[in-house]
Amino acid sequence: MSSLSLKKIYSGKVRDLYEIDANSMLIVASDRLSAFDVILDEPIVGKGEILTQISNFWFQKLSHIMPNHFTGQTVYDVLPEQEARAIEKRAVVAKRLTPVKIEAVVRGYLSGSGWKEYQKTGSVCGIKLPENLREAEQLPEVIFTPSTKAEVGEHDENISFEQCVAIIGQERAEEVRAKAIELYREAAAYAKTRGIIIADTKFEFGLDENGVLTLMDEVLTPDSSRFWSVDSYQVGTNPPSFDKQFVRDWLEQSGWNKQPPAPKVPEDVLAKTVAKYQEALNTLTK
Repeated sequence: MSSLSLKKIYSGKVRDLYEIDANSMLIVASDRLSAFDVILDEPIVGKGEILTQISNFWFQKLSHIMPNHFTGQTVYDVLPEQEARAIEKRAVVAKRLTPVKIEAVVRGYLSGSGWKEYQKTGSVCGIKLPENLREAEQLPEVIFTPSTKAEVGEHDENISFEQCVAIIGQERAEEVRAKAIELYREAAAYAKTRGIIIADTKFEFGLDENGVLTLMDEVLTPDSSRFWSVDSYQVGTNPPSFDKQFVRDWLEQSGWNKQPPAPKVPEDVLAKTVAKYQEALNTLTK
């Protein structure tokens, strides 16, 4: 990706941030892929553009629930035309917010780390669940299962609601939980009409200069969520995935110890992954 005339202020696992002014910044989604909190050596070409389009769709669709990070400007308002054209599909002009220091994870189905924890303890993030649930089973009710927000190279860790309160305060934690569940419920209901089950997802929130909770970062993409096809969904199995879980599953089976560096992912796995991303975009937004 070509360099920009704006000053880079942060490079995350998959996104780069550039300074526009005191109140706004440019978020550019790269083609880097992070799995198990490790950035893979091989990019997934086109991924940043596809995920930005999916996020933008959801930000607009869910804007009646809460404010989001959009400023209303486009890349053409803040960059020379040549630069803007090169990144217009993978970049957004966003408000500069103070991040809420937890990941807001919502689960509607029992899978991934939640399934592993349930098998050991019968609970997920301190929430006791009914006995004898099976892998990929829909939960009796949607649950909020926050995690810590790790630095690059560190692992996010699941925490209880009480630990979440200790980090961000009771009132804010309750607001985050309520909003995250409302966003998930509405999105999951819509996605199901398009043949996609959103098993779980992770939201990021920030506070604006007035302390108003604001949805930010990326929303309900295959990188921040677990998407399954309604057609191939079966309780008791790990359903074939619509998202980067495809790469995660390959990495799990490779015997990798989840410490950097990650093994080289085969070309066909990368190609199938980007095809899945594109399919998710087409299915949700057509």
